[in-house]
Amino acid sequence: MDRNTVTGLFLIFALFITWNYLTAPTQEELEAQKRAQDSIAALQNIDTTEGNTIADNGLIAENITPEETVESNDSVANLRRIAEFGPFSAVADGTEETQVLENEVFKVTFTNKGGAIKEVLLKNYNKIEEDEKKKEIKLPLRLMEDEKDRFEYALPISSVAGGIVRTSDLYFELAEKTESSIVFRASAGQGRYFEQRFEITDPDKYVLDYSVKFEGLQGVIDQNAEGVQLHWLNYLDKLEKNTRYERMYSSTYYKEIDDSPTYCSLTGNDTEDTKDKPVKWVTHANQFFAASIIADESFQTGVMDVQVLEEDDPDLKRLETVVQLPFDHSRSEAFDMNLYLGPKEFSRLRAMGDNLEDVIPFGWSIFGTINRWVVRPVFDFLSRFIGNKGIVILLLTLIIKLCLYPLTYRMLYSQSKMGALKPQLESMRKKFKDDKQAQSAEQMKLYREFGVNPLGGCMPLVLQMPIWFALYRFFPAAIEFRQASFLWATDLSSYDVIARLPFEVPLGFGSHISLFTLLWAVTTLIYTYYNSKHMDMSAANPAMRYMQYIMPVMFLGFFNSYASGLTAYLFFSNLINITQTLVTKNYIIDQEKIKRELEAYRKKPKKKGGFQARLEEALKEQQKIQAQKEAAKKKKKK
Repeated sequence: MDRNTVTGLFLIFALFITWNYLTAPTQEELEAQKRAQDSIAALQNIDTTEGNTIADNGLIAENITPEETVESNDSVANLRRIAEFGPFSAVADGTEETQVLENEVFKVTFTNKGGAIKEVLLKNYNKIEEDEKKKEIKLPLRLMEDEKDRFEYALPISSVAGGIVRTSDLYFELAEKTESSIVFRASAGQGRYFEQRFEITDPDKYVLDYSVKFEGLQGVIDQNAEGVQLHWLNYLDKLEKNTRYERMYSSTYYKEIDDSPTYCSLTGNDTEDTKDKPVKWVTHANQFFAASIIADESFQTGVMDVQVLEEDDPDLKRLETVVQLPFDHSRSEAFDMNLYLGPKEFSRLRAMGDNLEDVIPFGWSIFGTINRWVVRPVFDFLSRFIGNKGIVILLLTLIIKLCLYPLTYRMLYSQSKMGALKPQLESMRKKFKDDKQAQSAEQMKLYREFGVNPLGGCMPLVLQMPIWFALYRFFPAAIEFRQASFLWATDLSSYDVIARLPFEVPLGFGSHISLFTLLWAVTTLIYTYYNSKHMDMSAANPAMRYMQYIMPVMFLGFFNSYASGLTAYLFFSNLINITQTLVTKNYIIDQEKIKRELEAYRKKPKKKGGFQARLEEALKEQQKIQAQKEAAKKKKKK
């Protein structure tokens, strides 16, 4: 080799030595790799093959007896349990067993797998399903029964793989069982354990006293952990016939300390984080039933997630909640809670305290206030004397209409004054038939001259709207209407069915026909036609005149699948409206007296100003501007 070749090889060798030196692991890295390999070896240094051989330190041992193979398998399983569950490895394997606590209203089944509730049977309620022939079938109603549900604690233990032991993976010991209470314990050895205690304290309440205890776990729980997380996963079952509205009124509700209750989205996917604010309670709520966990003091934080499932899914929604319980590293202590597992009855929820009754979706602001403290008490009072909820709705409608009659009377009186001016208005329109702006200005001038407020018939309707909106939320939210029958309706909280269609009608109409909705639409059209005959509609836009007849037909699609309790109320309301209108206009209001009042007002000296005067001036100014534009157009043409 020549000198250049030798020099090149030497440089390459020198570069290789230098690169190897620079990339070699440090002593600390070598020690870390050894620790990782030792951890893996704890699980993999013994491996069972399909035959009668096992691998041990890289050597193959043959002719192993079956007894030795079983013993080796047990060793592998024990090592894996220790690595995964640490001090709880002794209770990481077992056989599932169930226990029951019950009273007069519910039956709660527990499982030792996780020491949790397996299902809750509500004795006084049924779920509704339809068979292939659309016939309703009533089945036992259960909460928290889905196999995918989880109610578990994540215990932070740094010595195990992953740093977490989940109680749902542990087989709890039945430490105590009485007729009204049950205690589950998961042993961590040396007198240490995690305990869950459940107790029924009242024979006719849907309430469990619930507490957890961390006995001697101060040296087990990670010292850096501020608390223990409770993970609650709940797949809501379909319990009602009308799953569309059941889905709409199902979600997660929660209350932060010193704040009003709130909730996750009712219509879409949503995640809410309290951002380190203490939480008093969390509720997973169906339309009419609730599973609530209420802390005696508070949870440290809370994260709530709601996922809406597909319509063809057997479940409604996936609700997931993670709250954090405080943990004292200096001493053993219990954390006390209550579980409410039952119907969303206002009186029962209110008795729990802390505004738990707000999980009933009566609405917020003024609408919720009207429902909670006006409509609901009246309905409850009437229900004490009348068993049929449909008759109660009829009486409730009558009471509301009688209370609102002063507003109705003012509206009808204003309509009668407008009707008395109908001849003058028709004469005026004939005079200015080619000038719409002049016609409007003269019309306002006529109203001002006779003291008629064209909005007088509208204001009473506007004042009644809060009650209408409140009732719109009341009927599908009040459990009292659930499965309550009236006439042809089998469930006043859902739609009534008088006929089935062989196809699905879009825009929410469905494949059925609701008779209460049809009756409401027909009576609305009758009432509209009667009012139109006795009111001056000549100045109205033709489209608006027809719209008042089109609107009830359009709303058929909306109300056809709504709670029949509401459509029954609307039908009764129309009947009472028609009756009040006929009686008031024909027997109470003196039409001749109205004409005399109008004539007397016309003769009075008028004060300048006021809304009508300003409106009249605005119309005159608009008329003047329009005249100038038309004059400019004519001048431009010339």
